[in-house]
Amino acid sequence: MQKRWVVKEVPDAAKVQNLSDSLNIGLPLAAILCQRNICTFEEARAFFRPSLEELHDPFLLKDMDKAVNRLVDALHRQERILIYGDYDVDGTTSVALVFSFLQDFFRDNIQYYIPDRYAEGYGISFQGIDWAQENGFSLIISLDCGVKSIDKIAYANEKGIDFIICDHHLPDDMLPEAVAVLDAKRLDCPYPYKELAGCGVGFKFMQAFCLQQGLDPEPLYQLLDLVVVSIAADIVPITGENRILAYHGLQRMNSRGPLRPGLEALKDLAGLRNELDITQIVFGFAPRINAAGRMGDAKRSVAMLLARTKEEAFDMAANINVSNSERRGHDTSITKEALQMIEDDDFLRNARSTVLFKENWHKGVVGIVASRCIEKYYRPTIILTESHGKATGSARSVHGFDVHQAILACSDLLDQFGGHMYAAGLTMPVENVPAFRERFEEIVANTILDEQLVPMVEIDLPLEFHQIKPNFFRVLKQMEPFGPGNMSPVFMSTCVYDTGSVRVVGDTHLKLRLTQDGDVSFDAIAFGMAPYYPLIQKGIPFDVCYSIEENEFRGNVTLQLRIKDIRFSS
Repeated sequence: MQKRWVVKEVPDAAKVQNLSDSLNIGLPLAAILCQRNICTFEEARAFFRPSLEELHDPFLLKDMDKAVNRLVDALHRQERILIYGDYDVDGTTSVALVFSFLQDFFRDNIQYYIPDRYAEGYGISFQGIDWAQENGFSLIISLDCGVKSIDKIAYANEKGIDFIICDHHLPDDMLPEAVAVLDAKRLDCPYPYKELAGCGVGFKFMQAFCLQQGLDPEPLYQLLDLVVVSIAADIVPITGENRILAYHGLQRMNSRGPLRPGLEALKDLAGLRNELDITQIVFGFAPRINAAGRMGDAKRSVAMLLARTKEEAFDMAANINVSNSERRGHDTSITKEALQMIEDDDFLRNARSTVLFKENWHKGVVGIVASRCIEKYYRPTIILTESHGKATGSARSVHGFDVHQAILACSDLLDQFGGHMYAAGLTMPVENVPAFRERFEEIVANTILDEQLVPMVEIDLPLEFHQIKPNFFRVLKQMEPFGPGNMSPVFMSTCVYDTGSVRVVGDTHLKLRLTQDGDVSFDAIAFGMAPYYPLIQKGIPFDVCYSIEENEFRGNVTLQLRIKDIRFSS
């Protein structure tokens, strides 16, 4: 698929020079930092050395005082508390964190609950509230869900059950009548950082509890491994407070001490041997944790994360890994079917959006299938299946297009929906699907820009190969953790060519040895770019954009270019 290359704006030269001088680094590195609004020595120190002391006061979150007071009351009265979370990675890690921290205080009076994706659906359910009443729970702490559950919270109030909501999704104009609603995205919330994951909100709640009770925060900080897993999996910006939490979470995961047994089991199953980073969590940990909820009971993931021994954790992880293999099978077959549906339909093939519905598709993988369809047809995509007599599914978007707003414009056709700019979930009567498809396509067609329908490679800087030296990479590596808002820098080099070693690997990938001037050369890997092989083999020069990474082979560590795209001069 043709991609457009967008080179970021060059920062002010004087600012770049000043930062280069104050940090004693080269101009390219200083320019990258300035592009990320790190332009002074003090800002650079905070960026490269994130400190837990820089975390915001949790009581700046609206309703935090009410939440902590209600929790303390429950502790004094020895009430039963239910920790209730969503069935995805963010929800299950949130539950594991809050349950772990509070268990020593509430002992036998605390339990956790994850709704069944198929029987109860997303978020707080009437069934879950009924279960809480039947089992004597008078306080529910909801994590990564609840901010839109107005009817469910009203139902709980009627039954004498209080709610503390910890969420990070966009709320509606009206909030549920809970004891407290902790969500930085509330319009009336003064909290200075708005991009916490659900687990991050749970962490701030426990941080506030520690402050009010005069507790040592170190036991809470030991749970930052769960927070970084949620940050990585939920693809929230790794900026500001999230960067601090992710940085220290990764430090704990990569320390000499043993990993949490559940995470160690996942690392082993994913075949990860080196130091963990955000990318490895996203592709190695998250799909397996998610698989429990997609293919069965997400409580299994919480139990694995809470496991105290390796033996217990590895048994649970092996079971979850079977679910992940089953998930991959559904993912592959449904994606193939969905792509064929688009190919066989003139309207779908030429539309500016994709809305597909089939009643027997597996509900647990429709979001993944939507993402797979975007890889082939780059446009806002919604994949729907039937569940409990309703059409329900997931939406995914393309760079710069707000799919949540587009769905909002169709809200009269829906029973419920929620999400954010790039991902959302929705439910509607099955008979409304044709009207929804037509309306959604009309909205997308009238609002999406032509350029948003072409995949974009955002390039930080042009770079010459001779500028890539070990010290250059050492500074780049200190910019981790990488992720949304702080992506691994992408560079562009022109007029490069292969030294004669280009070969196709794995049928669709290229392994190369690239040089620019004949003096300096680097190994490179280009996934999915085998069609370029004939031209590259002929020695024809080309332009390339790439990130720089370490490659370990037989104990030797060298720098390698990970190719994002290749462009031949026309």
